[in-house]
Amino acid sequence: AAVVPMAGPGGGDFSDLREIKKQLLDVAERSRERGLQHSGKWAAELAFALEPLPLHELPPPPALTEEDARDLDAYTLAKSYFDLKEYDRAAYFLRGCKSQKAYFLYMYSRYLSGEKKKDDETVDSLGPLEKGQVKNEALRELRVELSKKHKARELDGFGLYLYGVVLRKLDLVKEAIDVFVEAAHVLPLHWGAWLELCNLITDKEMLKFLSLPDTWMKEFFLAHIYTELQLIEEALQKYQSLIDAGFSKSTYIISQIAVAYHNIRDIDKALSIFNELRKQDPYRIENMDTFSNLLYVRSMKPELSYLAHNLCEIDKYRVETCCVIGNYYSLRSQHEKAALYFQRALKLNPRYLGAWTLMGHEYMEMKNTSAAIQAYRHAIEVNKRDYRAWYGLGQTYEILKMPFYCLYYYRRAHQLRPNDSRMLVALGECYEKLNQLVEAKKCYWRAYAVGDVEKMALVKLAKLHEQLNESEQAAQCYIKYIQDIYSCGEVVEHLEVSTAFRYLAQYYFKCKLWDEASACAQKCCAFNDTREEGKALLRQILQLRNQGETSSTDVAAPFFLPASLSANNTPTRRVSPLNLSSVTP
Repeated sequence: AAVVPMAGPGGGDFSDLREIKKQLLDVAERSRERGLQHSGKWAAELAFALEPLPLHELPPPPALTEEDARDLDAYTLAKSYFDLKEYDRAAYFLRGCKSQKAYFLYMYSRYLSGEKKKDDETVDSLGPLEKGQVKNEALRELRVELSKKHKARELDGFGLYLYGVVLRKLDLVKEAIDVFVEAAHVLPLHWGAWLELCNLITDKEMLKFLSLPDTWMKEFFLAHIYTELQLIEEALQKYQSLIDAGFSKSTYIISQIAVAYHNIRDIDKALSIFNELRKQDPYRIENMDTFSNLLYVRSMKPELSYLAHNLCEIDKYRVETCCVIGNYYSLRSQHEKAALYFQRALKLNPRYLGAWTLMGHEYMEMKNTSAAIQAYRHAIEVNKRDYRAWYGLGQTYEILKMPFYCLYYYRRAHQLRPNDSRMLVALGECYEKLNQLVEAKKCYWRAYAVGDVEKMALVKLAKLHEQLNESEQAAQCYIKYIQDIYSCGEVVEHLEVSTAFRYLAQYYFKCKLWDEASACAQKCCAFNDTREEGKALLRQILQLRNQGETSSTDVAAPFFLPASLSANNTPTRRVSPLNLSSVTP
């Protein structure tokens, strides 16, 4: 008989935390009985963040049915084999079992046996494996058997989850989504089904059309999917409301918030949250590869070295540990060694997204473009939402001087990260190479408008205006650029600052604005590459002034922009992807 859905507080209702804790403890136990370690761990971690229950309120162990009692011996034996990863042996002793729990373990053992054989074969040939070369042989049979049970409405929430996983593995995405939604309705507390659903939803539109159960678990799901879809503001709001509801001690939520800040490149905030998380949960390994990415970006060698040694002591054969060590070697510019560790991570888990992307970056550093392309393609196969892999592919094709391909990949990256100025600058450069200067200008301007990370968009825009002989606009861009650089107080590469001053000096000189021209020329003298030009221009200005040339007043060329356009007022609102003229490779 199908299992009755577990009742619980309605959508977003966290008023009864004791009831929620009971449900979490119950589902943690039921997940463990079925060998679903990760779902069990997730529920247990969340339950741990809530106040302990008194003895009389603890949930009773799951009730046994007549069928459970009949299958108990076979189940107990098979579960011990299952825990030792002897999946075929476990399945053999569970043949013919009728109870829901034993039947699930029977099917799950067969599924994991097929996965293990597939992974072993994949590891033996970690070359450029084409998708679908190695298959889990058990999937087709499992699908046939589970679909019969599904039609007869004999699958409980866990059974539906497994059926969904089998469908996803067979690339039947639409059917898989329907089954996972059904699983979430039947057993809303099983995190595994929600997580699988997360991996199949590619955009916000798809999310709107799902009819999800109205339960407090939906809040956790929405926060997670918003993080995945790069809707970070919404995700942070959800996590904040969960913390306010009583989950402030949850290490899961803290780590998700840190990941969210990492995704919007708020590096300082993310680093401080990760440091706090390490104090609370010092032996935690999940998400530590994300932490190492942040340390890498900040070039914090001692901290990254400490993290790598620390994780090595905890568990040297975990995927995340290998990625952290890979990042450490990459920061020390030992790229072959770094690639080796990313390969080791992929031998441990060929579906580990971060390692494929990072390996692509290492091959790029080693100038091995074909291997980089292969690695990035694998990353996209694992998760089509990984903008870093799309961006990496764009960069490889840029090196190969194939701008049309380049454009396609950068555009995909931009659609996933409409607020990321790096994607926009890369797109602009592509359009420039293809001589589509109007589109290029749009991209550079938008990159500036969303808050330019690398402070390059305005310079590129100014150079475009120069090319098109739009001297006034070019000057405006250089002025904004200089204001930006000096307002954020950063000491940057002097190359572009000197270029800006040189252009402005010449521009003001043409406009006969001697004061402004000489001010810019004097700035030029501070830089090696423009010193001589600056001095020459100052001599010319002096000569003209001595000849009695007066400063022009009829040309309006403001050195300082109106306040409304000053650097502090840069709009950094959320924007949708640019609507660029379609150039398909």
